[in-house]
Amino acid sequence: MKNTFIVSEMACSHEGDSELARVIIDAAASAKADAIQFQVWSLENMMSPQRNEYELLQRLEFSKNEWKELVKYSRENYPEMLVYVCAYEHSTIEFINGLGVDGFKLNSSDLSNPLVLEKVAETGKPINLSVGASSIAEIQYAVDKIQDVSQGKITLMYGHQSFPTKPENVHMSYLTKLANLFELPVGYQDHCDADDESAFWLPAASMGMGISVLEKHITHDRSLKGIDHESALNPDEFVKFVDMVRCIDAAKGQATPRNFTIDEIKYREFQKKSIVAASTLKKGSTVEADDIVFMRAETLGFSPAQID
Repeated sequence: MKNTFIVSEMACSHEGDSELARVIIDAAASAKADAIQFQVWSLENMMSPQRNEYELLQRLEFSKNEWKELVKYSRENYPEMLVYVCAYEHSTIEFINGLGVDGFKLNSSDLSNPLVLEKVAETGKPINLSVGASSIAEIQYAVDKIQDVSQGKITLMYGHQSFPTKPENVHMSYLTKLANLFELPVGYQDHCDADDESAFWLPAASMGMGISVLEKHITHDRSLKGIDHESALNPDEFVKFVDMVRCIDAAKGQATPRNFTIDEIKYREFQKKSIVAASTLKKGSTVEADDIVFMRAETLGFSPAQID
């Protein structure tokens, strides 16, 4: 009966502005997300300058001191909300761990990177391992590398960003296959168009696939069409999103047999049929088959299954 763990993914929606990052942290906390997730990197160790995105990421990159202040802000103002960080390269892992984060996320780009896998595993902290658009062999390699070092919790996070991802490209049934193949908890990273209702429907559907973690992007104002806006919910939408998840959590209940609730007992008394006399029976008479019927009665009596 555990609640689904909701990760509010800031990604680069902060636009490289630490004040906007605080706005997003505030929004995640107001929505009662379980965790806010940052993306921390040293660009010179993550990406070749020949990549088209290099200059953009230079503008978005926060300094270590800025990250310290943002983690401090979240901790001091919202101690109930955990802090997760997506690490993108090996050089910042020690720094990230020194911030006292509650868990790591690893991008699928590092499933085959032993340096990142081993350094994060050495922290012993929970790892949300992104496996979208990755082969079974790549996933197995990453899991083995982590488990060789740590017994910390690994959750396989399925989903990929296609700016945004079309519903027909999600292949959500794969969640069940992953759970069965690796015998590990699974989570869903939703990257569907935030302007479409599928941005709510598909995460809701994923909850029926046995997930334990649900990651959703959050931004300050999607209408500005800034960085990582395609699948990110606005603050008011994220409130509705968390409310939806908690409603489904409550409805899932428990799968094992249990005592009837008060409401179920009332429902049984209203709906269930009893053995009823078809007409007034004289005391001492022999009851024949034609003397009884099965119907809803004033009170719940003998079950029709007791006719013999």
